[in-house]
Amino acid sequence: MANPMPARAAEQSGTATSDAIVEVRDICKRYGDIEALRGINLEFERGKLTTLLGPSGCGKTTLLKIIAGLVPATSGQIRINGKVVTGPGPERAFVFQDFALMPWATVLRNVSFGLELKGVPQAERHRIAKHYISEVGLSGFEEKYPHELSGGMRQRVGIARAFSVNADVLLLDEPFSAVDEQNRRKFQEDLLQLVEKERKTFLFVTHSIEEAVYVSDRIVLLSPRPGRVSQIIEPNIDRSAAPDVIRRDKGYLDVVEEIWQGLRQYAE
Repeated sequence: MANPMPARAAEQSGTATSDAIVEVRDICKRYGDIEALRGINLEFERGKLTTLLGPSGCGKTTLLKIIAGLVPATSGQIRINGKVVTGPGPERAFVFQDFALMPWATVLRNVSFGLELKGVPQAERHRIAKHYISEVGLSGFEEKYPHELSGGMRQRVGIARAFSVNADVLLLDEPFSAVDEQNRRKFQEDLLQLVEKERKTFLFVTHSIEEAVYVSDRIVLLSPRPGRVSQIIEPNIDRSAAPDVIRRDKGYLDVVEEIWQGLRQYAE
């Protein structure tokens, strides 16, 4: 496994790189007297998975929702493919921590719902939905309802729904936090396969340092409120190695420890 790159200071340049699909420019967010985010400048490249990591209350989910167009920024600007974000759009798909499935709808209907809203004919949207249901390992569950599924299975439905609309950017807010450790590790491996296969841009929020290092091309560390970019780390993991080899590798463990040392001062 290649040695991890050393942590480097976040670059706050205002000039987009040619590969940047998401540009975050001087984003600030206030909730009344509370300053949640201050002066966030970031770029997210096509085909890469970037994790937002930091102490509780640092604004990770807030930033993700601002990029998604679900929450307005107090100041600053988000651009997707060069266009200013003014609200949700078809080029982005959000995977919620609490699944956000329609309880009255089957797995097939939940996964195909975004395509239904776009006016895709039933036969075509069902074909696409079944493909992604298979990709997340739920073939045979198309006619089941959310209450008939485990928490892990419901999260897989949410991920399949996000992929089915063919968005350029996938935003995942702690998608594996509600499952046990065994399933969480399996989901991490499945996610990496989907990243490689789909070549989408992934923005991922987690509280787990180990998870962030395992799945990420890049990790953005945010400071405590008001959230600011304090550091950017590139784990540089050799993905050709087996999962158990990666998790025991000194380079992987060193990056985990490096991040922990940077965050431990904020631990309660």
